[in-house]
Amino acid sequence: MRVVFFLFASFFCVSGALAASLRPAVSDSAKRAARHKPPVADTSRHILHVNRIFIVGNRITRDRIVLRELSLKPGDTVSTAMLPLVIERDKRKLINTRLFNTVEIKPLEYESDHIDLLIDINERWYTFPSPIFELSDRNFNEWWQNYNHDFNRVNYGLRLYQYNMRGRNETLRLTAQFGYQRKFDITYRFPYIDRRQRQGLIINADFNETKNLAYKTADHKLVFAEADQILKTTSGGGITYTYRGSFYDTHAIRVEYRSSTIADTIQYLTPNYFTNELKKQRFAILGYQFTSDHRDYIGYPLRGYHFTAGLVKVGFSKHDDVKKFELNASYSHFIEFKRNYFLSNNSLVFWSTPQNLAYANYSALGYGRQYVRGYELYIIEGPWHLVNKTTFKKRIFSKVYNLNAMPIRQFRYLPLSIYIKTYADLGYVKNYPNYTNSMRLTDKVISGAGAGLDIVASYDSVFRLEYTFNGEGDHGFFFNFRREF
Repeated sequence: MRVVFFLFASFFCVSGALAASLRPAVSDSAKRAARHKPPVADTSRHILHVNRIFIVGNRITRDRIVLRELSLKPGDTVSTAMLPLVIERDKRKLINTRLFNTVEIKPLEYESDHIDLLIDINERWYTFPSPIFELSDRNFNEWWQNYNHDFNRVNYGLRLYQYNMRGRNETLRLTAQFGYQRKFDITYRFPYIDRRQRQGLIINADFNETKNLAYKTADHKLVFAEADQILKTTSGGGITYTYRGSFYDTHAIRVEYRSSTIADTIQYLTPNYFTNELKKQRFAILGYQFTSDHRDYIGYPLRGYHFTAGLVKVGFSKHDDVKKFELNASYSHFIEFKRNYFLSNNSLVFWSTPQNLAYANYSALGYGRQYVRGYELYIIEGPWHLVNKTTFKKRIFSKVYNLNAMPIRQFRYLPLSIYIKTYADLGYVKNYPNYTNSMRLTDKVISGAGAGLDIVASYDSVFRLEYTFNGEGDHGFFFNFRREF
């Protein structure tokens, strides 16, 4: 056990030191108190003064949303040696807003020591009325193998995404889902609510009900109950305050309230589904998350690093039915080598207390991107876990198609890249005290390794085909529709 802690602690220490050494040296204009920067040390002894900034191609996006991401402002100075580096970083920041397909920044010299900047952008398509026809299970592999690819376990409906509302990078999401699980939700994201574009808000509310509910775990697989009546109803809402004081760092404080009710059937099958054999559970949540994002491309990063850490407090008063505290941290590093070779590594740690919780409030490894490859079919419950993932890959194909015949201009730009890769993951989950339903994979190091292909297309689409061997001797094909971390 001490060896496991030592390995993960050592990795975080080394990664942190490496991240500090690689932090961009270009100053962050979002932090500056003054409009004019002092002259940058100039190895070429030629200082350029930025005069005007022109933006073209933004039919919807407001100019100030573009200008927010720029290191250079009118009146700033920069050396000719630093200018290409600053322009390249600003292009990446604009692409990572996920508002544009392409970005070009060109310096226009009109005097020997003065320049204008021309920013030419190609906006994405921002309205996506997306029909819902998706699996209710955690992933494709669980649905295909554990539940015999039963199409009765499919959800259908409509989900509407409206990005870049009012040209201010605001996002509206509406969901009306039916089928295996009924779900209705609304989320509105305001990235900026102040003139300096640092403070933002996210407001959300949701309602869920299901006639099919996982009421226990057996050998790390969810066991479902099905009925003609509603087995569980959940509703809630919350508000998140965000502060982006710099280009790369964001703080978020979330306040939320949740309420759930279960049917008598679930209480009979699992008396400890809620605390003290209750049929209802209500509680408030307060969370804080810090994110430092220095990736070159958020949709599929190849260079840079990403760090996030947070804490969550569930339940404050005697009226709250759940009392829980969580800590989490994750660090990812992406390195580019010569000849289109790339290495990426991710480490995460999760810890929660207390350990005597009801079944519905258990923490587990196996949701979202938090899993060890090769164990996609399993839920591994425990109060804390550690995971480390490493991928080595080579880009074997990359091309940008310009589909001029496409009537909608936002879809004429089609990038396509293919990567062949190999990978290895490690994980460790601590078992809950006296929890015997699923303990085969807890209190020991689990591992998975394999090879596969990543296919990356436009609008941040990633399709992963992987063949993995795990430490239990299992192996097989796994399909995923999102990046690994």
